[in-house]
Amino acid sequence: MQPDLDTKYAHLQQVLADLSSVLVAFSGGVDSTLLLKVAHDVLGERCIAATADSETYPREELVEARRLAQAIGVEHLVVRTNELADAQYVANNPDRCYHCKKTLFTELFPVAKERGLAAVVYGAMADDMGDHRPGHRAAHEWQVRSPLLEAGLTKADIRELSRRLDLDTWNKPSFACLSSRMPYGHAIDAAQLRQVDEAERVLRALGFTGFRVRHHGDIARLEVSQDDLQRALEQREAIVERLNVLGYVYVTLDLQGFRSGSMNEPLRRRPQTIELIG
Repeated sequence: MQPDLDTKYAHLQQVLADLSSVLVAFSGGVDSTLLLKVAHDVLGERCIAATADSETYPREELVEARRLAQAIGVEHLVVRTNELADAQYVANNPDRCYHCKKTLFTELFPVAKERGLAAVVYGAMADDMGDHRPGHRAAHEWQVRSPLLEAGLTKADIRELSRRLDLDTWNKPSFACLSSRMPYGHAIDAAQLRQVDEAERVLRALGFTGFRVRHHGDIARLEVSQDDLQRALEQREAIVERLNVLGYVYVTLDLQGFRSGSMNEPLRRRPQTIELIG
């Protein structure tokens, strides 16, 4: 029998209490916001949030992370990371997230040591185990703890707990770094990341939520929710005009709609030559 949500919540609180003090890798997304909230509730000033700021992180998300940390009442640090200095990250092979998390943890552990914090924690959760998540390998190597995962919390659980705790992120669309908009094997650079960020700002300004702009060179492939497909067609002229200005020659609408992690789909269609988590 699966444990109920109250049992999982109690388990999460106990995991954090046993850690005694934590530095939370905080992106401002649904998962890390719940983790930060509960960690602060349990540990008080022995919990500190740290957000990595880099070209891969949208400007608006950094502003949102600052707002959320302030609302929770936790001390919030912004740590500069430079993933683009790592040639293996830039190459954008299927293990890209491993190199991203390695860079992140390399920066966070000295901060935790300086502040006398016992552990670094991040927002991996139970649903992550069913997809290609090489970042977990970096977390294992660095002995980073995953309290949400240890408590068995799924994305649905996390949203419901967030709602109960009055976190306005409870229904926030899933978020991933800007590099996830690039097909594997397509080298990443700062200019393309800015182009994607600006393109997604266009859709956000037009009222879309739960979407991605996938970058395929001159082509912008738009993934929007199924409910927004018709609206995207109705606003196609405005969308195409603004994305053309940003440098996209072609703008396409993906009829399958938004799928988190859709760039992993080709990996499932080829012989497995990479490490899959699960």
